[in-house]
Amino acid sequence: MTVKKYFSLVKFAHTVFAAPFAMIGYFLGAVYAGAGFSWLTFLPVILCMVFARNAAMGFNRYADRLIDAKNPRTGQREIPSGIIRPEAALAFVMVNAVAFVAACRFLNPTVFYLSPVALLVVLGYSLTKKYTALCHFVLGIGLSLAPVGAYLAVTGTFARLPLMFSLVVLLWSGGFDIIYALQDEDFDVRERLHSIPAWLGIRRALIVSSVVHALAGILVVLIGISWNFGICYATGAAIFLFLLLYQHLIVQPDDLSRVNAAFFTSNGIASAVFATFTVLDLFL
Repeated sequence: MTVKKYFSLVKFAHTVFAAPFAMIGYFLGAVYAGAGFSWLTFLPVILCMVFARNAAMGFNRYADRLIDAKNPRTGQREIPSGIIRPEAALAFVMVNAVAFVAACRFLNPTVFYLSPVALLVVLGYSLTKKYTALCHFVLGIGLSLAPVGAYLAVTGTFARLPLMFSLVVLLWSGGFDIIYALQDEDFDVRERLHSIPAWLGIRRALIVSSVVHALAGILVVLIGISWNFGICYATGAAIFLFLLLYQHLIVQPDDLSRVNAAFFTSNGIASAVFATFTVLDLFL
């Protein structure tokens, strides 16, 4: 089925990473800032998330198609295996990019005018692994647009609180992308690709990831204290922090067998639970 192929291409299930933080940004604007809930903003925000992520992941697969073909771990992905032609994948990216800008048009002028900048960031990540080991944090910047972008869609203005949540996303996602990249350390070194594991080795890369996640955890706590969030937020934050710690307990330098559990399961649950409890706190 064609739709299923493209869902697989962009790993649609991985939307669980950034989408919950977009909901935090949206309800910060609707409830905390008092802009009010409206389906006329909520639905376009959801569509913007879907279209932007489809474009970003589709372009990532297109840009990495030759690299993926050489890597035993990724050789069966849709483009190198021939399930989806490169031209079709690129067309998919262009359709979603245009749809993203169109969805932004239904929000407010600021969001619409900044939409090409957002696209440049989320698409640009796919090229950075060829040039810098900091590529993990470029991914983090792309994902961090979710809360601040959703808040901007509701209110038309920037504010410090959604920017703080964006910084959490940047640190959290940059840290877990380092863990995910551990699987390809040997391949990246051999192909002269850039990543923290390829640059520093597995052991020191895990230390960097731990430090980055510790900073994210500290920021989560500071947000709760500085903005007087209540018990719901504290509960969500505690679960989030536990899951950050958990992924570092199950991934060890000499045992990478549970990287996928750390990357997808742990972080997917962390994002969804933290966002749910944060939004509940806003209403209570």
